[in-house]
Amino acid sequence: MNSGWKHNLMPSTRLSLAELDQVISSGRPSGDPDLVRLLAAASESVKDCLRAGSSSSAEDVSRIASAVRRIKGHENAEMRINTLIDAANYFYVIGQPFLSIDPAREAVRIAETTSLTSLHRKALTAFGIMSADTGNISQAIEAYSAALELAESISDRDAKCVVWVNLGVAMLNCAQYRDAIMCFETAIDLAEGHPHLSGHRLTALSNIALCSLHLEDFARGLRAAETVARDSAEPKTAADMLARVLRENNYVRLLLEVNNVEKARERCAIAKKYAADSHSARAEIAAALAEGLCEVQSGKADVGLSRLTATLERARVMRSMLRDTLAALVKAHEMVGQPQRALMYLREMMEATRQSQQENALKHLRLHLEQLGFENTSSSPTQPTLARREAALRGQVAEQELFRSRIEMLERLAVTAELRDDSTGEHSYRVGKLSSLLAAEYGCDEGTCFMIELAARLHDIGKIGVPDAILLKPDKLNDAERSVMRSHTTVGAELLSKSNIPHMQMAEEIARHHHEWWDGTGYPGNLSGTGIPIASRITALADVFDALTHKRPYKEAWPLDRALEEISSLQGKQFDPQLTGLFLELIGKLRRDQGDLDLFLGQAALNSPFLQARSRIWETLRKSKDSDGSGSDSRLDLQR
Repeated sequence: MNSGWKHNLMPSTRLSLAELDQVISSGRPSGDPDLVRLLAAASESVKDCLRAGSSSSAEDVSRIASAVRRIKGHENAEMRINTLIDAANYFYVIGQPFLSIDPAREAVRIAETTSLTSLHRKALTAFGIMSADTGNISQAIEAYSAALELAESISDRDAKCVVWVNLGVAMLNCAQYRDAIMCFETAIDLAEGHPHLSGHRLTALSNIALCSLHLEDFARGLRAAETVARDSAEPKTAADMLARVLRENNYVRLLLEVNNVEKARERCAIAKKYAADSHSARAEIAAALAEGLCEVQSGKADVGLSRLTATLERARVMRSMLRDTLAALVKAHEMVGQPQRALMYLREMMEATRQSQQENALKHLRLHLEQLGFENTSSSPTQPTLARREAALRGQVAEQELFRSRIEMLERLAVTAELRDDSTGEHSYRVGKLSSLLAAEYGCDEGTCFMIELAARLHDIGKIGVPDAILLKPDKLNDAERSVMRSHTTVGAELLSKSNIPHMQMAEEIARHHHEWWDGTGYPGNLSGTGIPIASRITALADVFDALTHKRPYKEAWPLDRALEEISSLQGKQFDPQLTGLFLELIGKLRRDQGDLDLFLGQAALNSPFLQARSRIWETLRKSKDSDGSGSDSRLDLQR
C-alpha cells in the first residue's frame, strides 16, 4: 500500500486496505462491526488525503473508493456517501477530474436509496462539479437542477447557495457569461444578511470577476475581486488554498488589464505563498501564470517568458491547466511585440483545445455506454460478448431505440457546443426534424428518415473544439479565425468516427460535409454535385435555413420570407437544385399547417433531460427575480 498518507494517521484509525478488501469480499453486510470499523478508518484516511492535497495518495484513494462501492446493504449510508464525495473532491484537487466521476456517481446512487435529502443534494452537487470540470456541461446542469429541487424542498439556504454558485460555474465553462452572472447574483442575494454564508458570497463574487474579465467589463470585475480579497479568511485546507490561488489569479489578470502592475505584483506574492502551502500542482501552475504575466507587463520580459515557458512543461503533464498556460503565453508574446511566437502558441492552444474536448467527449461516451451495459472499445461490435448483448436487446427494444440510447451522450455534447450560438439549445433538434421531413419529401423510407433526424442533430458537434472568442465574436471573422471555425467539420467527423458506435457513418458524413457546396466551392473537401453525400445535402438546407431565421452573436434573425429568398437564390450554387425545390415547397406546407414552426420543429427538444433541467433552472431564476421586484430583467427573456 502506498504510504503517502498513512504516517499522518493516528494508530487507532490506520487502515489496512487488504483487510477492507477481504471483509467486503466475504460478503458481510454493511452493518457488520468489522466493516463499520474499517469504513470509519477509510473515511478518515480519505479526509486526510483531501486535506493534504498530494497526488502521491491517488492509488490508495482510488482503492478505497472502489472498495466502498462494493459494500452491500443500506446501513452506514451517510459515511459511505461522504467518503465517496471526499474521494471525488480529492481527485478534483489533484487535477485528475475524470477519476472523480465514478465515486461521485456512486454517491448519488447510494443517496437515492435513502431518505437523506440533504446528503442526496450534496452528492448531486459533487457529481455536477466533476461533470462540469470534465466538460460534460449537460450532465452537470441536470445534476444541479435536481440538487436545486432538493434544496428548495427542505428550504436549505446554504445548499441553495452552493448549487447556484456551481450552476454559474457550469455556465461560465460553456461561455454563457451573462447567464453565469445571474446565477452568482442569486447566490449573493441568498447569502445577504447571513454571515455563515459569507463564503458562498465570496465565491460568487470571485466568479463574477472572472466572467467580467471575459466580457471585458474590467471595472465590475475589479470591484468584485477587491471585495473578495478584502473579505477572504485565511485558507486552511489544500482545497481552500487552491480556491484562493485561482481567485488571486483572476484578480491579477484584471489588474494587468488596467495596467496596475504594482498591485498585481502584491497579489502574485499572495498566490505564490498559498500555492506552495497547498502542495497542489494545479495551484502552483495558476500562481506561476499570474507571476509570469505580471513580470512581462512590468518590463521583465525575459524573466516572465522564461517562467511561462517552464510552466508550460508542467502543464503538458497536467493537461487540465494546458489551455490556460498556452493562453497566457499568447498574451505575453503579444505584450512584447512577438506576433509570430504568439501565433505559434495560439495554434497549439487551439489544437490542445480540440484534443482535450475530443478526449473528454469520448471518455464521457465510454462511461455512458458502460452505464447502459455496452462495451465501447476499438474492437468489432460483433465480438461474442457484445453480440450476445445485441441479440438480447433486439428481443426487448427496437433497433432504433438502441441507436438512440447509444448516441444520447453525443447529442447532449452537440447541444452544449451549440449553446454559444443558440442559447435555447434547440437548433440541433430543429435541424434534425427539418432534415427528416425533407428526406421524406425526397422519398427516403421511414427508417432512413429516422436515422437522418438523429444524425443531423450531431452536425455541429465539432464546435466543441472552437474557442469561445471565435464562436462569440460579433464581428466578421478574419482569415485565421475563419479557418479555425471551418475546422469544426473535420473535428466533428473525427470525433464521431472514434466513437465506435455502429451505424455512425451517416452522422460522420453529415458532420464533415454539411458545408460543402453544390458548385464545389464549399469546405472541407471541395466536393460538388452528387459527390456530396445525400444526407449532408439535406442537412445543409435545414441548417442554413434555421441559422438565417434565428439570432446569432454575429447577426439578427432574418424574416422567414427573406431567408427563403436567399435559399432560392443559391439553388444550384450552394444547394442541390432538386432538394432546394422540395425544401421550398416543404416550408410552404409547414407554414400553412403549423401555427408555430419553431415549436413544431423543436418538439424533440422538450424531451431532452438537459434542456428540461435548464428550463427548470431559468423558471426558478424568474421566480427569484419576481420576488425581489426585478422580474422584468430583459436578460431572462433571452434564456427560455
